Amino acid sequence: MSYVVSSISKCNFFILNKNLSLYFLEKTGIMQFFTSILYYLFFIITGIPLILISLLIWLVTILFDRRLRALHIFTQFWSIFLYSVVPGWKVRVEGKEKIDNNRVVVYIANHQSEFDIVVMSFLLACFKWVSKQEVFKAPIVGWNMKLNRYISLRRGSKSGVVRMLRDCETNLKNGNSVFLFPEGTRSLTGDLGRFSSGAFALAQRLKCDIQPIVLNGTKDIMKKHDWKLHFKADVRLKVLDRISYESFSDKTTKELEQEVRALMEQELEKIR
Repeated sequence: MSYVVSSISKCNFFILNKNLSLYFLEKTGIMQFFTSILYYLFFIITGIPLILISLLIWLVTILFDRRLRALHIFTQFWSIFLYSVVPGWKVRVEGKEKIDNNRVVVYIANHQSEFDIVVMSFLLACFKWVSKQEVFKAPIVGWNMKLNRYISLRRGSKSGVVRMLRDCETNLKNGNSVFLFPEGTRSLTGDLGRFSSGAFALAQRLKCDIQPIVLNGTKDIMKKHDWKLHFKADVRLKVLDRISYESFSDKTTKELEQEVRALMEQELEKIR
């Protein structure tokens, strides 16, 4: 009898120590540090063969797929794979049926995290990303973005913005939708920030519809100014009704910007 009691006591002591150790690792951030490192290593190990496949797709399709849709779709499935390997990362998509890849539109969304781009892949929408210049310099990710001919933005430079808008205009004229974050930077709190007018001026000048999207929860994966990842997040993605050019053709750019921002702010609150 005493042997059984002793065994149970030792077992309880072991479980208690284990739980205390896990609690200590979580509270001090040590576990988050190492799991983040492991995820980045996984990204690199899988990314090397996948970027080679991207290059192969580019070489095989470039002559007949001038808009590089095949490569873009492969890139989206790559992103979905990287997101789906983490069981704690959930995503709920609403309004996916509103995406029309046969239309040339200006996509806009609020911006919470570097993972916004990854999550948008679940829509399987065809477009050219607009992203800051620094991302294009990153190994693997930047190489893929250059192969896709996504649009680079040099922030803090008026000439860089002018060039980005010119590249967007060229893509829209060539039948490629473009995707911009009107806030221009990630939100620290998840609240909707101030909008810049570039996306709206583009839609007016090129007479394109606007496809607004709101998302919430990606900030729980990676916060601004932090490289470490959190492995539990419930992300919601909602595609709003497309805004036709006819509905804003007589509005000023500022009026259009304010109306769309108010709509997106209202819809964002509904999914938070």
